[in-house]
Amino acid sequence: MDTNKRPDSMERITTVQLAQDFISEQVAALQAQIGDKKVLLALSGGVDSSVVAALLIKAVGKQLICVHVNHGLMRKGESEQVIEVFGKELDANLVYVDASDRFLNLLSGVSDPEQKRKIIGNEFIRVFDEEAGKLCNISFLAQGTIYPDIIESKGVKAHHNVGGLPEDMQFELVEPLKLLYKDEVRLVGDVLGLPHNMVYRQPFPGPGLGVRCLGAITRDRLNALREADAILREEFENSGLAQHVWQYFVAVPDFKSVGVRDGKRYEGWPAIIRAVNTVDAMTATVEEIPYPLLHKITDRITAEVDGINRVLYDLTPKPIGTIEWE
Repeated sequence: MDTNKRPDSMERITTVQLAQDFISEQVAALQAQIGDKKVLLALSGGVDSSVVAALLIKAVGKQLICVHVNHGLMRKGESEQVIEVFGKELDANLVYVDASDRFLNLLSGVSDPEQKRKIIGNEFIRVFDEEAGKLCNISFLAQGTIYPDIIESKGVKAHHNVGGLPEDMQFELVEPLKLLYKDEVRLVGDVLGLPHNMVYRQPFPGPGLGVRCLGAITRDRLNALREADAILREEFENSGLAQHVWQYFVAVPDFKSVGVRDGKRYEGWPAIIRAVNTVDAMTATVEEIPYPLLHKITDRITAEVDGINRVLYDLTPKPIGTIEWE
């Protein structure tokens, strides 16, 4: 039996009762798998890892050690928010690791998207291996793998939770969500009692801004991307669109065009806005953003973000375009 294939008989989790049944089954399965041993979890603060954390806390309590790695590719204010929510509000057993320079140095000059994903994925495992060595007696590595990750790893892209794991990895994997679609994960998170703004936070890929800073990553372009993305998220929140759009973000490619600023020639990167809606992340439609809002976002990004001189809107659905650019 292929444990990475969702059984045809598995009912979609669409009700509170079905979510409760799933939680009960997973808690029992996790307790049986883990026993009295310790589990290490990569806690990004995103939907998938947060739900995995809640399931594991329910199943094995303080045997779970959550590690948040700041790989230098987080969105603006994101690591600070993870520390606030998990370290303070939820009182999780949280270890914070700032590995920004370590990741960015490894990624220097690397432009191939698959290679970037593999480098980031492999380095994550190395960081956790080191943390496990410090903590002693860690037997399991928990991951927020969901079903679209497994499907898409078979030819579409290497996924940080599926591809790129070193062969000598010393952990046994714990992946309680690997047969669920994103909408099912959110419902399970709701039933587990996680905060609404965490459960419905827009998805963020494991490689983070590394796959939105297109091509070889430079620190100046990464900083411009982070600031432009923060403006987009702020304006979507202020306009009410954040509650209606499944995923929205900025990508910045590695080429410049000519512009004019303060009456002088000004070369800068374009900021590409992507805003899509989907149920299961397998297909996606493009959100129709009001032009006044697009103009406001454009004015703010080009005025406030050093290095950006154009703003574009991506009109491509999935298929033919993937949700992420890389």
